[in-house]
Amino acid sequence: MKRIGIIGCGTMGSAIAQSLGTALVYDSQKSQLDRIGSKEGIEVASSLEDLLERSETVLLAVKPQVLPTLYPTLSHYQRNWISIAAGTSLSRLSEGLKSENIVRLLPNIAAREQKSVTALAAHTKCPPSFASEAASIARSFGTVVELEERLFDGFIGISASAIAFALEFVHALSMGGVGEGIAYPQAQKIVTATLGSTIAILESSSRHPVELVSSVCSAGGTTIEGMAALADGAFDATVMNAVRASAQKSRTMEAEALNHNSSEETND
Repeated sequence: MKRIGIIGCGTMGSAIAQSLGTALVYDSQKSQLDRIGSKEGIEVASSLEDLLERSETVLLAVKPQVLPTLYPTLSHYQRNWISIAAGTSLSRLSEGLKSENIVRLLPNIAAREQKSVTALAAHTKCPPSFASEAASIARSFGTVVELEERLFDGFIGISASAIAFALEFVHALSMGGVGEGIAYPQAQKIVTATLGSTIAILESSSRHPVELVSSVCSAGGTTIEGMAALADGAFDATVMNAVRASAQKSRTMEAEALNHNSSEETND
């Protein structure tokens, strides 16, 4: 695999660097560099230009609003580019980087556990060999799902943001256990293990989730009572609305970024 440079050492950039093990990294904040540079196998570049000179593939792990400030420097280098910036389209990246060798990745926070589910979309003119390389990089910190870029907003709702939804569900179930007299730490362990059991059932079965739910609900039993309470609380609709809200926020962020950049270009 080609030498990989990572610009940005925040939560995601650091997680990916540690998963790769041999990355060259750079961040404008020295404290971030000091923290990640202490990890075995990770080398710190002396400057942004130093990283660009020494890397064939560059992963952009900076915030979307930071990218426009980097384009004047980045665009002078013909590199293979990977962006994990949410809300920044391939077309916008191509325009700013003056390149078509671009792949967008959308990982989730589980990258630090090498369990991320990562969406991948390549520029229409990106060489297939580089798209394959980018997929290999993404697999170093989890699994990869190739999606059309237009589906990235929905992916955010059911994966990137959904980790928070799932954690909230874990908390709510655990609090339910507390209400029934089980101490929170023990309730959380039980809930977490139960979610693991649920995943195991789903992965080993070809049956639809609704069919599996029906098999758990015995007539007049405890589970159907709980399911009725979820229905009364509009559980399904609430979750679907959460996905929609996250997806819509992603679309709004992209539109705002586009308008902001257009305004700056007009002023220039």
